Amino acid sequence: MSAVPQTAVPELSPAVRAALAEGRPVVALESTIISHGLPRPANLEAARSFEALLTQAGVTPATIALVDGVPKAGLSGPDLERIALDESVIKVSSRDLGLAMAAKRTGGTTVAATSVLAARAGIRVFATGGLGGVHRGYDESFDESSDLTVLSRTPITVVSAGVKSILDIPATLERLETLGVAVVGYRTSRFPAFYLTDSGQDLDWRVDSAEEIAAVMAARDAVGDPSALLVGNPLPADKQLDPDLHNRVLAESLAAASAAGVRGKAVTPFLLDYMQRATSGTSVVVNLDVARGNIALAAQIATAWSALGRR
Repeated sequence: MSAVPQTAVPELSPAVRAALAEGRPVVALESTIISHGLPRPANLEAARSFEALLTQAGVTPATIALVDGVPKAGLSGPDLERIALDESVIKVSSRDLGLAMAAKRTGGTTVAATSVLAARAGIRVFATGGLGGVHRGYDESFDESSDLTVLSRTPITVVSAGVKSILDIPATLERLETLGVAVVGYRTSRFPAFYLTDSGQDLDWRVDSAEEIAAVMAARDAVGDPSALLVGNPLPADKQLDPDLHNRVLAESLAAASAAGVRGKAVTPFLLDYMQRATSGTSVVVNLDVARGNIALAAQIATAWSALGRR
């Protein structure tokens, strides 16, 4: 391995650097949805549309990724194309950052890695699709996403549509509580389940505006809370995956994974691929709706945070 790049924080694009210096709103975007979550070449168009949503809202997009070992916040056009279209791009979680930097690898960053890098850059709001969590059958596999532990020690506001329904949602909420990660529902008192509007799990806290969320962020800073604030933003009911179709396909995919002996970190991509094929691509459309809805809300939160004069 080569020498590790001597950078304490991600390399910022000129637009991101200027916005942060001037206290203007910035939203971080993860890049694994581009590199590994959406089919090529439509993923590149989607990535550009995500950034355009923020720009049109007066917010600077900061897509985060690792390019030749250099962590970046705000990608150039060629870098974004590389993350989307180069099949050698790897998936980088928080534990992999130092290894991938030293090896000068190019990678899409997960929720965990994006949170770490965004916080190091001074970006306070991050939009993603769905959070990782506790996997079904945890008592046998001990499989839990590092997203949860990273958020327990990273002061960032994450907007997501809950967690994917392929996970153990009640166990995930219990872990978030144990780890001290605050969870609020945006205009709902129920935790969303990514493809579905309602997971069936109640939440203790509800907020109804971006301004309320910014006020919560400020109050958490005042008491020195070091953990993340997770904002559960559900899909509108008319945009969710048909619940009957979802439940049938989920049961089929879980059975197929068991029959194929798929275990550990291979389970999630197996189930998501099965879901995509079994729904004839409808799940991908829902995935895009989820991402866009979360980005739109994150833009409002970042704008409200900026209006408070906070950085």
